[in-house]
Amino acid sequence: MIGKPYDLTGKRVWVAGHNGMVGGAIARRLATESCDVLTASRKELDLTRQADVETWMAKAKPDAIFVAAAVVGGILANNTRPVDFLTDNLFIQGNIISTAHKIGVEKLMFLGSSCIYPRLAPQPIPESALLTGPLEPTNQWYAIAKISGIMQCQAYRRQYGRDFISGMPTNLYGPGDNFDLQSSHVLPALMVKAHNAKVAGDKTITAWGTGQPRREFLYVDDLADACVFLMKNYSDDEHVNIGTGDDVTIRELAETISDVVGFEGTFTYDTSKPDGTPKKLMDSAKLNAMGWRAGTDLKQGVAKAYDWYRRNAA
Repeated sequence: MIGKPYDLTGKRVWVAGHNGMVGGAIARRLATESCDVLTASRKELDLTRQADVETWMAKAKPDAIFVAAAVVGGILANNTRPVDFLTDNLFIQGNIISTAHKIGVEKLMFLGSSCIYPRLAPQPIPESALLTGPLEPTNQWYAIAKISGIMQCQAYRRQYGRDFISGMPTNLYGPGDNFDLQSSHVLPALMVKAHNAKVAGDKTITAWGTGQPRREFLYVDDLADACVFLMKNYSDDEHVNIGTGDDVTIRELAETISDVVGFEGTFTYDTSKPDGTPKKLMDSAKLNAMGWRAGTDLKQGVAKAYDWYRRNAA
């Protein structure tokens, strides 16, 4: 426990971005709590429009908010749509956080991303590494937006005493992921490629980069559990890393996915494409010390994600 506990019992809890992978997982997790979960679809509410957000929130009267709504994507999407990743995310989070203050929301949790950290941050990356060096160029637009969200929560806490906190997840995957090869992250992209190759009988798959970068992957329902844990048990200025404490190379990830999918061919690596950050493992000691640890290992999580993909997206 850090700070005062927060009881969700009987609360009206808004999951902003409930149709996304992260928001959907948080909504599933909250279904086991004695609270009233609030949601709003994109048709009902455009989060980039401040007046619309203020009107909806004034009527819905949430007691607590999880800010899981965001424009997200992999290296290709970040490189080709910098305006969307910077500006839309600034609007979405700024509108929700500022309105939460205006209407007196009791508690808010903002969700960022491990890409907020410097490209060459110490490994594993502690929370204190924020703003100590240059960002990874391929996702700097998204990173700047997320850093601004953290700072906005800290500003409202400092100036107005608002109980606004931030959690920083590592790379996520699971049910509801984005499986579009033009905009997805590495794990779902490799899963789709392996599935398609297996169905087509292909013997080789091409992956971006060298296969050597190391990444940490967290099953999204584990993240949701950590978010609810922090909402109940954490109240402080500094953001909190949320990860597994383990990482693998992209090549090792590809082998795990092949094993789960049943693809028996080989991966080749297009070294003309960027690798991104060479290594990205977060230090989750702060969260672990509070009593929370991830419960799903990588192969188990990939199997669950692949089962969802086959039933819903393939």
